[in-house]
Amino acid sequence: MIKQAIIPLAGLGTRLLPLTSVFAKELLPINGKPGIEYILDECIEAGIKEIIFIISKKKEMIKRYFYNDQFYKKIIKRKKDQRIIKEYKKILKYKKMIKFVYQDKPLGTGDAVLKTKKYINDKFFLMLLPDDLIIKKNCSKSMIKINTRYKCSVMASMRVNKKSVSRWGIYKLGKKLNKENYFIKNVIEKPSISNAPSNQAVIGRYILPKSIFSKLSKQKPGKGGEIHITDAIQSLIYEDNKFIAHSFSGKYLDCGSMQGYIKSTLEIAKL
Repeated sequence: MIKQAIIPLAGLGTRLLPLTSVFAKELLPINGKPGIEYILDECIEAGIKEIIFIISKKKEMIKRYFYNDQFYKKIIKRKKDQRIIKEYKKILKYKKMIKFVYQDKPLGTGDAVLKTKKYINDKFFLMLLPDDLIIKKNCSKSMIKINTRYKCSVMASMRVNKKSVSRWGIYKLGKKLNKENYFIKNVIEKPSISNAPSNQAVIGRYILPKSIFSKLSKQKPGKGGEIHITDAIQSLIYEDNKFIAHSFSGKYLDCGSMQGYIKSTLEIAKL
């Protein structure tokens, strides 16, 4: 059973400027609740016991959010407000689960993952990208069940418009396991429309093997001068490591852009 998750949080959130000029995008409220808490709740419901946040010195605000004990204690002592007490207890629950590591140079998601190497104990771990919310059904929980059954890596998959494939990592699918799951032949980071092997895209949920760290430690920068997790995954696939593309049944929300952030709030308000 997978018990550890990592969440890369060092990105600057330029798609959400000007809000992110002074505020961490992961703490922006979505229907009155910080976006990162939706990701944390997904982890907890999926059975995760430890979560590693990858932040930068510019994102220290995220750490302060979980370590603002004196502020809460003073308010609670003065006001005895039950709502505030409840919120503080929730934050304390989260804090017990979280470790922090730092990525101070923006060298890509692969580099961020590599920063967690010494903390990962088991053969597989979960990674969640905070810009991608999946509501109505717990995608991480479904993927952990697949990993338990097939003993291999799993990544979330969603059909996207062919005109937008250059925004995504795109799968070439192999053998069909059932209507929701396929083995992956390869994955290409942000291909052109003409080079895309399909319109099935990687969405921000991954169950990855611990062996990926050896690939990342030797990997050279790819597109944009960054270390891409997709390139390390492709290296493992070439060596016959099995990866499954899981077509999840929850509703996907992109809260990393201004339009998506507004839409996410409206959608979650309906729940």
